[in-house]
Amino acid sequence: MEKKIGITLATYRKDKKMSQIELADKLRNYGINVSNAAISAWEKDISSPNAHQFLALCKILGITDIYNEFIGFNPDDPLAKLNEEGKEKALEYISLLLLSEQFQKKETTIIPFRRPIKWSILSASAGTGEFLDDENFEIIEVGEEVPEEADFGLAINGDSMEPRYHDNQAVWVQQTNSLSNGEIGIFNLDGMTYCKQLKDDKDGVYLVSLNSKYEPIKVTDESSFKIFGRVLN
Repeated sequence: MEKKIGITLATYRKDKKMSQIELADKLRNYGINVSNAAISAWEKDISSPNAHQFLALCKILGITDIYNEFIGFNPDDPLAKLNEEGKEKALEYISLLLLSEQFQKKETTIIPFRRPIKWSILSASAGTGEFLDDENFEIIEVGEEVPEEADFGLAINGDSMEPRYHDNQAVWVQQTNSLSNGEIGIFNLDGMTYCKQLKDDKDGVYLVSLNSKYEPIKVTDESSFKIFGRVLN
């Protein structure tokens, strides 16, 4: 059976020998500004505290089992069916268990996820046609900041892809030999490796810089052209 909130609050306050004025003062530490008259109204069940006020009251008054105190019998409480002597025995046994390291709750140590990935020792715009050869990579460990789809990473060389990418910035690449118009990727054109935006339309194929001071690079039928991958970040 649900108990009267006001009566329970008043009982706990009086047990702590705390006046309504003192309780109102303590509530201010929780950002709650109420008068002692408001507390009196709560205790007489004329009005009710809101959720924030109620939880602060329970904290101040030491009400730890809110279910039992304000609603009644808690079927999920393993001590609920014990008498006072039984509860004391159960608590004594719990105290003994706490003295044993075997039963103490251990703090969980969260190990950050790390994985190996290939990192190019050649920067974009400084590579060769054999860019993807293993000898051009070293293995590093990365965390969740690197997209799962990434197969390798490399550093941008120069300012041609500003403002999105800056000189020496790391980019992460999904290896593929096919990109759609407008995607940013890693390309090899006539022996040089570039990070550019692909433009592929009726006017032809171009490697486009995001920095407007650089002219697009045209890919001709005579060009040696390869797509190494899609930039993910």
